[in-house]
Amino acid sequence: MKIGVLCSRVRLEEKLLFAALRKRGIDFDRVDPRNMVLDPRRNGVEDYDVVLVRCVSDTRAYYVTRWLDSLGVQSVSSHQVVAACGDKMLTTSLLHQAGLPTPTTVIAFTPEMALNAIEEMGYPVVLKPLFGSWGRLLARVNDRDAAEAVLEHKATLGGYLHGVFYIQEYVRKPGRDIRAVVVGDEVVYCIYRRSEHWITNTARGGTGERCAVTPTVLDLSLGAARAVGGGIVAVDLLETPDGRLLISEVNHTPEFHSSARVSDVDIAGKMVDYVLQLAEARR
Repeated sequence: MKIGVLCSRVRLEEKLLFAALRKRGIDFDRVDPRNMVLDPRRNGVEDYDVVLVRCVSDTRAYYVTRWLDSLGVQSVSSHQVVAACGDKMLTTSLLHQAGLPTPTTVIAFTPEMALNAIEEMGYPVVLKPLFGSWGRLLARVNDRDAAEAVLEHKATLGGYLHGVFYIQEYVRKPGRDIRAVVVGDEVVYCIYRRSEHWITNTARGGTGERCAVTPTVLDLSLGAARAVGGGIVAVDLLETPDGRLLISEVNHTPEFHSSARVSDVDIAGKMVDYVLQLAEARR
C-alpha cells in the first residue's frame, strides 16, 4: 500500500499526518504540486492507492484532483468535494438541496441588484467572496452607506472574484461559532471558536474551546458532509439568538492545529485510518 500526500507547505497538520502514517508503517510520499506538470503521458501517480489532498491553494486542489480522477486515482478530498466546498454558492446550493438549515443567502450579479437585495434582507448583512478561506475579504455591512461603498469597491476591482455578490444574513452569534470535523461517517471532534471580533476564525485570532457533540451538531455535520460528497470535511455552525444552529460553510481541507490543543482525540490518526480504509477497499 502506498499513499501520496499532496501539499506544498508542511504545517503542523501535515507533520502530524506524516507521523501517523509512519506509526502505522505505511509507505507514503509527499507530493508537492508546485513541482507537478499535469501531463497524462507522464503522470507518475498511478502507483498511489489514495492521494490525501492537503493543498493550501484551492486552485491547485481543484485541478490536481480533477486530473487524478481522469487517471483513476482516488483522492481525499475528491474533486467533487473540492469543487463543492471551494465555491460558496455551490456549497449553499447543495445544502439547500439537502434541506439543511443555513443563513438566508442570495446571489446578485450587479451592484444595483445587490443593493436591492441587501435592502430587502435588512441590515446588517455579510458580503463574502465566492472563493477563499481563513475569514479573508469578509465585510459586515451595517447600513446603506457602507453597502454602496463596498459594492463600488468590488465593482471597481472587478475580476471573477468580485464579479458575483454573495450576500448572507448576519447571524448574531454569542461570540463564538462551532467547528465540527467529519471523517467518513464520524464526527471526530467539535470545538467552539471564540473571539471578541465578529469573525471567529482561528486564523483571525479566535481561540479553540471544547464543545460537546450534541445530537443536533452530529446530524447537521453528517448531513452537510453528505451534501458535498463526504470524506474529510470541516463544518462550521452558527448559533442563533433563539438557539437554532445554521450551517455556515463546509471546508474540504480542514486545519486542526487549534483543535489538537484542546481535544484528546488523535485527529491525524483518525484521518489516516480513514484514508487507509479507502485504500484497502480499492485493492
